[in-house]
Amino acid sequence: MMGSRVVPVLFGLILLQIHTISECHRIEVTPDSGTMIIFSKKADQGLDCSVCKDEGPSQTCNSNLKLTEALPTVVTFNCSQPGDIFTVEINQDVGTDCSSPSCSNTVVHPDSTRFLEFSRTFTWDLKVQQGRMFQLDFPAPGMRQIKPSESCPDQHTYTIITYQRAGRTSIGTFCRNGTISRIQVLYKGRVSLEVPKDIDLNPSDFKVSMGPDTKVTTLVVVDVKLPRGLSSADFFTPNYGPGLSSEDKMKWNFAVEPMNNFTVFFQHYTPPECQKNIVLVDYALGDKTTFTKDPKDIQPTNKQGDFSLTLTSCESKKGTPGLSLNVNVAVFRGGNPYLCAVDLRNEEGLSLQIENKNPESYCEMSLNSGVQEKIVVPAGTKADLSFLDCPVQDLQMTATKTIDFPSTSSRDISGTSLTIPTLDPSLPVPLHQFTWLLRVLDQGTVDLMSPNRNLHQSVPFKDCNERVSLLISETDGSNIGQFCSLAEGTIQKIQIKGNVSITVTPYTIKDLREEKGPFLKVAMSPEIAENVIYTVSPLISGSMYLATPNWPEGMNASSSVAWIVNVPQEHKAVLQFTNVSKITCDSGHTEVAIRPLDSQGQTQSWREDQSFTDTIIQQQSFYLNMSNCEPKSGHFAVLSQITLQKETKPFLGIILAVVGVLLFVVIIALVVVCIIRKRKSTSKANRSSIFLPRGKPFLPGNATFPKSRADNESHVYASIDDPTMYGHGPVKNQPAEVDNGAWSNGHQVDSYHPFNGPSDSIPPAPDSSADYSLEGRGGDRDAYQPFLKPPNTFNLARPRSPLVSQGSLGFEDRRMVDNELHTFKSFGDINPIRLSTDISRLQPEIESDSDSWHEPEYEEAI
Repeated sequence: MMGSRVVPVLFGLILLQIHTISECHRIEVTPDSGTMIIFSKKADQGLDCSVCKDEGPSQTCNSNLKLTEALPTVVTFNCSQPGDIFTVEINQDVGTDCSSPSCSNTVVHPDSTRFLEFSRTFTWDLKVQQGRMFQLDFPAPGMRQIKPSESCPDQHTYTIITYQRAGRTSIGTFCRNGTISRIQVLYKGRVSLEVPKDIDLNPSDFKVSMGPDTKVTTLVVVDVKLPRGLSSADFFTPNYGPGLSSEDKMKWNFAVEPMNNFTVFFQHYTPPECQKNIVLVDYALGDKTTFTKDPKDIQPTNKQGDFSLTLTSCESKKGTPGLSLNVNVAVFRGGNPYLCAVDLRNEEGLSLQIENKNPESYCEMSLNSGVQEKIVVPAGTKADLSFLDCPVQDLQMTATKTIDFPSTSSRDISGTSLTIPTLDPSLPVPLHQFTWLLRVLDQGTVDLMSPNRNLHQSVPFKDCNERVSLLISETDGSNIGQFCSLAEGTIQKIQIKGNVSITVTPYTIKDLREEKGPFLKVAMSPEIAENVIYTVSPLISGSMYLATPNWPEGMNASSSVAWIVNVPQEHKAVLQFTNVSKITCDSGHTEVAIRPLDSQGQTQSWREDQSFTDTIIQQQSFYLNMSNCEPKSGHFAVLSQITLQKETKPFLGIILAVVGVLLFVVIIALVVVCIIRKRKSTSKANRSSIFLPRGKPFLPGNATFPKSRADNESHVYASIDDPTMYGHGPVKNQPAEVDNGAWSNGHQVDSYHPFNGPSDSIPPAPDSSADYSLEGRGGDRDAYQPFLKPPNTFNLARPRSPLVSQGSLGFEDRRMVDNELHTFKSFGDINPIRLSTDISRLQPEIESDSDSWHEPEYEEAI
């Protein structure tokens, strides 16, 4: 019964036991319901070998055996090699009871691993309503029709026959992998699959259903889907060879890809001797164009679009050959291709690859006149290319250049720059990708540096948005990372042990040939212990991210990576592990270690079974190392973040505080010293005493003149008697001539000589409080300080009969000569006092440029 089900060819074929006794071969099988197993002897083979059913008295032997009942049956062959003499047919009736157009698809799937020692034929009997067609759908890649005398390469040969009133007719013989996608056969037929002995069954499934209702009765309808590009397919009329003798219609529907042309050829045509009617060929191009041709005419040539071909045969005379025709359809591309040439003989190690990235387009590419799905131009060769109906946006060209480094000393960083060679401008394909393969022949390390700016590794927080990006990988296929050149890049150098692959791809441009480069500078250095070493300089402002190779995927097993982080002066680095994957190690441990570059600081390290410190502060440049283990589950991937901060010295505040305290103490000390000095200078100020017979008495004090002795005439006297006026008083054993000068003990002094003559009365002294104000004098200046303590016998009696006039400069009071206070002393400049009887001349001179004038102070002489 036809239905939505999988129909096995052999149901319940169970081989219970196989015995080989002497020259007998014994098997036991059980057919399933609806399945018939037939053992048939090959013609002219094993005349003395037969097949027997059952055992004992009920055993029957014959040249053929048919098993139809679903019961265990013992089958015995009376020869040792029955597979060379007998064949096995497994027959199944499909669709006998299907009489409704609503019959759904039935999947036919031959499935049997038995009877490998026999040649097997699987047959399916198909039947639908009278006047209808059963439909066979073959999955891609379809079926291919061959001549009946040919065999299929995989030795799986399909045959389709139909049973009509005129008799049995063979539709054709087919193999897998072809252009036929569907076959419809009128009313009743059979599909068979032949597999030789000792060949494992590997069939293609196909679907069986009732075909559409058509008004025109057609023996067979074949649907063909021709491939794009240059191709050719053959189709044969039913009963090809003997010929078709009845008046029947055969139709082929061809689907042709756009931009392709087709031409129909009739080959090996055998015309029948028609008893009535003639043989005609009807074409339908698209939905409107139809025309009819004779089989002997030239068929359609260089046409485009889908078309159908209907061949109508005639009833031939009995005993004459029938209609036999081989239809060949050739497909090729139309239009004028674009031609260009590529010469790579002058570019060492450079190869090109061009492919069509749009499989739906109708682009046809050719290399040296051969159609190619992908064009590859090897290094050091020249090739002629052609492009037909190939939009530029659908094509993609990649280039690869191999550079060999023989030793670590043969190259330096200034000698090897990665640039894109100049390609032929006639190439219509934009350069989408360029790859450098750097091969280290000796043990060494490849050093990569950006020629202009530092490199930046693309991370989710900061992707590369430059014109191009660089994918750096190890030659084993594991990626290190995606990089680009940025003004704010932090990677100064990347060192990779062994061979390196660098691929540049455009980001904001369409053609890499617009970029002249250089993209990187390459140098060689001795082999390093780690797989990859980065030398980085963090940004003064902002954060820098460090990603392990192949991030966010894991590092290679037992691999290691290191970063040399240069921290600028007066800064500190704040390191944080922002993303650490979970991993379980099968052998070894993952490790993250941090140590200063000077190797004098303490090393910090963590394993996969330890928790990481949230924040790590580094005061100087440091070395960050990560190594992977042999993982059991998970992978090892770490994303780190480094931020620089301005460093503040911890003892700076203490220093500033100490300096402030010391400064305060110094200021206090200076103030104290100034006060003490001021008091001392006040107490040691020069004192003067002048007795004036006529005039006002003046208090002694800090009487100074605004001018020094060198600048004024205060020390000039009108008339001075040196021996009598300026002497220090007689000293014992000292000559008179020594003591007649005006100097004593290194100081210039003046002498006061009291009046020794008679005097009538003491002149009245005016009231000092009325004529001399003490206001404005403060401190000890306002206090009365007598400079002379007179003895008890000292009286200021009016002298009698003075020998010398008191108004004379020669007047001298002998009582004052021996007194120390007789001499005017000063610690600084000499304090001259002009002596005169004129009171007005006692006033000091006032200069106009003097800012201040201090009134002289005098002590009153009583």
